[in-house]
Amino acid sequence: MKKYCAEFIGTFWLVLGGCGSAVLAAAFPNIGIGLLGVSLAFGLTVLTMAFAIGHISGCHLNPAVSVGLWVGGRFPAKDLGPYIIAQVFGAVVAGGVLYLIASGKAGFDVSAGFASNGYGSHSPGGYSFPAALLTEIVMTMIFVVVILGATDKRAPQGFAPIAIGLCLTLIHLISIPVTNTSVNPARSTGVAVFVGGWAVAQLWLFWVAPIIGGVVGAAIYRFIGSEEK
Repeated sequence: MKKYCAEFIGTFWLVLGGCGSAVLAAAFPNIGIGLLGVSLAFGLTVLTMAFAIGHISGCHLNPAVSVGLWVGGRFPAKDLGPYIIAQVFGAVVAGGVLYLIASGKAGFDVSAGFASNGYGSHSPGGYSFPAALLTEIVMTMIFVVVILGATDKRAPQGFAPIAIGLCLTLIHLISIPVTNTSVNPARSTGVAVFVGGWAVAQLWLFWVAPIIGGVVGAAIYRFIGSEEK
């Protein structure tokens, strides 16, 4: 149970830290952290938790990553379901805590987005469904390639959390305007359930696309990362 609890705590921190920065601090009057700050916040949540719980659960924090690691031969199938449940539960609890904090401000309106992911009229930049689909697949694909490569036993030891955290930061810098950046079905679910309506209606994309990307990324790394015989 300890590794499942670690995944719960880690995903809780990812959603509270990443989505919390977007909801509470991104556009704060005069001193808002903006897109760069939100991108960095998401990267920092993964970096800090990778050092804190990586040795306990592997610090997946993401169903697409868990699926990718399973496809990549780094994770047992028997743990896949419990990991995903723990991640989604942690994300939803974090979404609830964030909702309670954000609703303490006069004029708070959860329907404004609440850091939810979307496409079309709900994309921050008005990007289409195909653009959102491609973005989420490719970004998750690269994320899983970086995770598998950085944690390979042949890679420099001890630096994986830094590489993975910076990769997630870069992914957000690229794709926030397109989808508000998911690459993580749990992160998307954790806030969408509080928005309801359009956010829940579009949530399927932010499960399907990241998982496809995770599978493709794992397949790519199994090919390029296999040791020569």
